[in-house]
Amino acid sequence: MKLLTLVHHSFELWNTPSWFSARLHQDFPTVEAVQRSSYEGIEPYLRDAEVIISWSLRPEQFKAAPKLRWIHSPAAAVHQLMFPELINSDVVLTNAREVHGPVVAEHVMAMVFALAKCLPQAVRFQQKHIWGQEPMWRGHPRPRELAGATVGLVGLGSISRAVAKHASNLGMRVIAVRENPEKGSPEGVQQVFASSQVDQLLAQSDYVVLAVPVTPLTKRMMNAARLANMKSDACLINVGRGPLVDEEALAQALREKTIGGAALDVFEAEPLPADSPLWDLENLLITPHTAGLTEKLWERHYQCISENLRRYLQGEPLHSVVDKKQGY
Repeated sequence: MKLLTLVHHSFELWNTPSWFSARLHQDFPTVEAVQRSSYEGIEPYLRDAEVIISWSLRPEQFKAAPKLRWIHSPAAAVHQLMFPELINSDVVLTNAREVHGPVVAEHVMAMVFALAKCLPQAVRFQQKHIWGQEPMWRGHPRPRELAGATVGLVGLGSISRAVAKHASNLGMRVIAVRENPEKGSPEGVQQVFASSQVDQLLAQSDYVVLAVPVTPLTKRMMNAARLANMKSDACLINVGRGPLVDEEALAQALREKTIGGAALDVFEAEPLPADSPLWDLENLLITPHTAGLTEKLWERHYQCISENLRRYLQGEPLHSVVDKKQGY
């Protein structure tokens, strides 16, 4: 059986390390593990690939792989693979949602702390050699405690479930929106709303965390109307994908201070263009898509993929299977 790893990115960490395929072949001697770092001339490698590890595959490349039975995406988001040929096929699609969840949740909590304690403002005062105690206290919002505050989770995947545990341990009230509220409340979540009740969550939350996949229903879900439903001192945090937020509407809300602030790790265009007005918003904390960065990343990927490969070879159900009709 042939397994093709096809991962190419300009950012070094996102690329599969050189040891990856060799280790797969060592652990699974019957598997021919081939690793490519470029899509150029990839067609001959696709023809007999039964398993492909890649986060991007064009429809014509998919058609060029008649033996393909399973695609694994090293990303949590799979919207770039949601083309009709794959959706309507028998090819199984899995993703890395359990790989990224714990470390991204840590980043969310760092953002919550930074916003609550006004750390970006403190850094700016430090750079100007200004003792900013008085203006920070008079700012909007003021420095505040997390205990007793409400965090609203939009989505209840691996990221949000880990955030819920961290936040509840700090004494925060945790509420959430999920597609199927009948599935109940995970650990740390005190109340679950249906997707149609997202405005109720927004109205109650001091911190709104977006960690849902991009689908036709979630694209630009945080538009001007939804932002207007947030509390005037509430903060928006997005670690899902950039298209979840109407960036123009968010910029306006931040300029007019109709919400307390925001922290974004993901954007519609990445890298964020140097001339984007988002850079200059003092109540916006920007991190350059670093929420998932960790030196343990590819070891975690390996554990996830090797366990699923074992299951695949033994005919067992795979973990982290994507519902292709739903898109996540």
